[in-house]
Amino acid sequence: MERIPIEQRLKPRFFPKHQYALYRRLETKHTSVEIDESDPLGTQMILNIGPQHPATHGVLRVVTQLDGETIVKCVLDLGYLHRGIEKLAEYKTFQEFMPYTDRMDYLSPYSNNVAFCLAVEKLLQIEVPERAQFIRTIACELARISSHLLWFGTMTMDAGAVSVFLWAFRQRELIYDIFDKLAGVRFTVSHCRIGGVQYDISDETIQMIKNFLKQFRKELRDWEKFLNKNPIWINRNLGIGVVTKEEAIAYGFTGPNLRASGVPRDLRKDEPYLVYDLLDFDIPIREEGDCLARYFVRLEEMKQSVRIIEQCLAKLPKGPIRADDAKTTYPSKDEVYYSMEGLIHDFMLTDLGPCPPKGVEVYHAIEAPKGELGFYIYSDGTGSPWRLKIKSPSFSNLQVLERMMEGAMVADTVVLIGSVDPVMGEADK
Repeated sequence: MERIPIEQRLKPRFFPKHQYALYRRLETKHTSVEIDESDPLGTQMILNIGPQHPATHGVLRVVTQLDGETIVKCVLDLGYLHRGIEKLAEYKTFQEFMPYTDRMDYLSPYSNNVAFCLAVEKLLQIEVPERAQFIRTIACELARISSHLLWFGTMTMDAGAVSVFLWAFRQRELIYDIFDKLAGVRFTVSHCRIGGVQYDISDETIQMIKNFLKQFRKELRDWEKFLNKNPIWINRNLGIGVVTKEEAIAYGFTGPNLRASGVPRDLRKDEPYLVYDLLDFDIPIREEGDCLARYFVRLEEMKQSVRIIEQCLAKLPKGPIRADDAKTTYPSKDEVYYSMEGLIHDFMLTDLGPCPPKGVEVYHAIEAPKGELGFYIYSDGTGSPWRLKIKSPSFSNLQVLERMMEGAMVADTVVLIGSVDPVMGEADK
């Protein structure tokens, strides 16, 4: 068999059509760098990182042009996990859509539930009982810790610290046990209801949370001792993927990534929702804008989440957990089982959904673990949204990754992707 020279095998004409289009994008994206067409090898080559790569979450393709081991150009290719969640919402009632929100940022499903419920409650002008607001706040901060723990474990493992991965996941298992007791489900909880929550928080659950917080503080201190002065960890992250304050704002960075670049933006303080205006906590800020700064911000955020949960438990009021509005909020099971009116309202809400006024549009956002998570809803007067759009923080944060990659080393790609902490379930919606 005649052997094809490697120079010919690497020419763009041998690429599949979609890959060739990306190659042309790489050629034309930055006119200051040109590929020598007469010598396609030279010192440059095109390298695909992912999508079948654990560090790219299995569905993110990073097309890079390399000059030696330096990334000259980078193009992100999304679309491998497209599920059309926004379109599916138009064919579901508001409450039926709740389980779909769990599967967006599946590392923080409770935050997604709350963001969607707050948007619908704003649309329907529902006043949620105070106890339900406190329960939601507690669960959202537990979800924030859980999300940051997965980022912390995988980020350190990508940098070579495998032990930390196991320690972080041990703590996440404890949080899953708490959600199991609170919602009856460990992972995709769907615990929120329009107008409140599905189940009340029990004394046993409260004690589980207190026990977790007590030992988690010690774990955080141990991790800081292990990593904060570790020369391997510091050198792996210091000065890598620097994003200035101006660049962070221009590219739409959000959440811990934005605050690590020196922008003090946090919706829990700037536009308070739930009961955050009743609580005392700090917003961690760093000025360096590199991978190490993003590590410090998230580590400090976990400490602040502990403070918030402790205050919520101390101030937790008595009272109902769902709004008393038969036209918009599901009745309790006691009403459904023993009251004809309750059964009728339950059937009507399940069949038709709550019907907001026609032509009303709302947008509501929360500070999810990865940044601003917002839902835009336009109503046509039926129990399903006419249009629903999601502003997802992972998609916003991925926008700057191309710029972070260019000029970096190939060995830094895994750390750069990890520091941004994207979840493709909400980025590719």
